[in-house]
Amino acid sequence: MTHASSTPANARPIACLLGPTASGKTAAALAFAARRPVEIVSVDSALVYREMDIGTAKPTLAERAIAPHHLIDIIDPAANYSAADFRADALRLAGDILARGNEPLLVGGTMLYYKALTQGLNDLPSANAEVRAQLDADAVRDGWPALHARLAQVDPATAARLAPNDSQRIQRALEVFMLTGVPMSALHAAPARETQAPYRFVPIALEPSERGVLHERIAHRFDAMLAAGFIDEVKRLRSRGDLHLGLASMRCVGYRQAWEYLDGATDYATMRDKGVFATRQLCKRQLTWLRAMPERIVVDCCAADATAQAVSAIERVLQAAD
Repeated sequence: MTHASSTPANARPIACLLGPTASGKTAAALAFAARRPVEIVSVDSALVYREMDIGTAKPTLAERAIAPHHLIDIIDPAANYSAADFRADALRLAGDILARGNEPLLVGGTMLYYKALTQGLNDLPSANAEVRAQLDADAVRDGWPALHARLAQVDPATAARLAPNDSQRIQRALEVFMLTGVPMSALHAAPARETQAPYRFVPIALEPSERGVLHERIAHRFDAMLAAGFIDEVKRLRSRGDLHLGLASMRCVGYRQAWEYLDGATDYATMRDKGVFATRQLCKRQLTWLRAMPERIVVDCCAADATAQAVSAIERVLQAAD
């Protein structure tokens, strides 16, 4: 993998514990925190939102008391938080944590955030509320498959890799084209801005040797969320009156399906099955990203000693810094 960022040979290594949902990242991070003064930086686009606790599998207050956690509960669900925001915050936090004499440990599964951190960013325009509102209105009138067809006219490369109902990505690709006049695929192909960080981010990937094991965990976790009051959490969010399915927060896996159920668009069993399926699809995308990183250290998250293996891998990364 070619990196746009040039990392100095003597750059300080920072361990990044990455993996799909339900792969055991939190358990491994907390086990490591019991051994060293560590501060955890979340690499998760869902954990940034306040009031969204159950459906995001947010670390509990007791877990967060074991080690300081960063980039959790930092914005309102009506607000936006971009990969560029994450990159700036993560680099600043890494420096602050090291200055305190602690070890930064990045933990999460939002691979776009990790890519932004390690490879820099292409010059994509930020979200535009007016353009998004226009596209949402078009989608209500014509349906997302019609907007997918529109995207195929202006950016066939992006349209080819998106499902006709992938509203979030179709909207973003059309928004980028409407704001810049350039297809998003062309902007992605352009070299990222040169970025030099004083750190060498080392990915440790929790990956399943058997996908079926992770699929079972995902189903159990979703059922546990439902039992813990997930639907009531979404009801509370809906009752605010300022949230809608066009927001990135409400597009998080599980929330969209719960929202549609509360709208009466699906029954409970269908909502549950759709939530599990959407989580498994997310898992599949996360694994595709991970497997494109030849430099990653792989830990089998299905192994009985997966947590110990992950802790050992983090220790090896940090020995290079000592």
